[in-house]
Amino acid sequence: MTSPAASRPGWRTIRWAAFFAVLGPGLVVMLADTDVGSVITAAQSGAQWGYRLLIWQLLLVPVLYVVQELTVRLGVFTGRGHGELIREHFGTGWAWLSAGGLAVASLGAVVTEFSGVAGVGELFGVPRAASLALVAGFLLVVVWTGSYRRVERVAILLGLFELAFVWVALRAPLNGAQVGHEMFALPLHRGDYWYLVAANIGAVIMPWMVFYQQSAVADKKLTPADYNYARWDTALGALLTQVIMAAVLMAAAATLARQHSNEPLGSVGQIADALTPVLGHELGTTAFGLGMLGAAMVATIVVALAAAWGFGEVTGYKHSLEHHPLEAPWFYIVFSLGVIGGALLVALAPNLVALAVGVEVMNALMLPLVLGLLVALAMHALPEPHRLRGGYAWLVIGVVVLTSALGAYGGISALF
Repeated sequence: MTSPAASRPGWRTIRWAAFFAVLGPGLVVMLADTDVGSVITAAQSGAQWGYRLLIWQLLLVPVLYVVQELTVRLGVFTGRGHGELIREHFGTGWAWLSAGGLAVASLGAVVTEFSGVAGVGELFGVPRAASLALVAGFLLVVVWTGSYRRVERVAILLGLFELAFVWVALRAPLNGAQVGHEMFALPLHRGDYWYLVAANIGAVIMPWMVFYQQSAVADKKLTPADYNYARWDTALGALLTQVIMAAVLMAAAATLARQHSNEPLGSVGQIADALTPVLGHELGTTAFGLGMLGAAMVATIVVALAAAWGFGEVTGYKHSLEHHPLEAPWFYIVFSLGVIGGALLVALAPNLVALAVGVEVMNALMLPLVLGLLVALAMHALPEPHRLRGGYAWLVIGVVVLTSALGAYGGISALF
């Protein structure tokens, strides 16, 4: 029964204030989850298969929540980051193996983010070098001069530009009957279909997300009293990121079906053309550009910070946004190397749309290691009352095994 105090408006105001104070790590990491590679993968899915991959976007909402809730639980009840807990409980060998996987995933992600930045710049006639330098410089200034909370607010603001994709989808010529038919007409015998299934799984559950959210929860100093609010933060983010992914897929499918074209997309410009014709060129390009740029910038912040936190936790160097750069030089150097290195690689490389999909498949192939260590920590590193156990533990293990198997099968199936 609800107490009289809890029913008073003032009590509800306090609860909402507490929620908004906790809100951030889950929402930011989920907005980053809908990064350039994810947008490209969703658009490619709609272009090649219509609505036949839409069901996977819905099925992945609870999977994403289950995985990221474990990072919240670990961060809140241990106060430590992911790499630090792996080192403490399983040794330096496993910690470095996990950090190596993080490095590979982060490099691939940052390159795809900056390829999106370059592609958006070219849509508006901005030279590739100029757009990359401007965005890289902005992100370095934000992180080098800000506290955790300031960086979090900037990241949320940038990520909300992704809602432009939802608006584009709402204006697309969707056919409800066609959506309902194709959504369940799955060509499970096709290896190229399973390849994009793997890419979509890898576009939703990424190694750097696990490192980022757990470290962000610890850096924000959330306490056990904040746990339920942090779970709602994660649930809200999981739903929002999949709505955005579904919107991109549906807009691409609706527009390309209208044009009777099912060819794969080859550039950021082609994706913009596919998603925006019903809005007119100028308005459509602007909406698409804002969404893609917001996705790229929030993801670059998250991915580079995840790498800086992860290597700090494994090596022991100071790793917090609450430290001044002179107090934690290696933390800021690793972050900066990720940003500058990604920008330089894209400046020297051709268009990387195909690579973006390949990076997501690589993420899917890494899931057994990433999720296996996450579940092991949830069963051994948490205080006894909060450990993963019982029926829910078996449910989580089942979800992890099934998701990892589908990702691996999809990634390998394209080879045969």
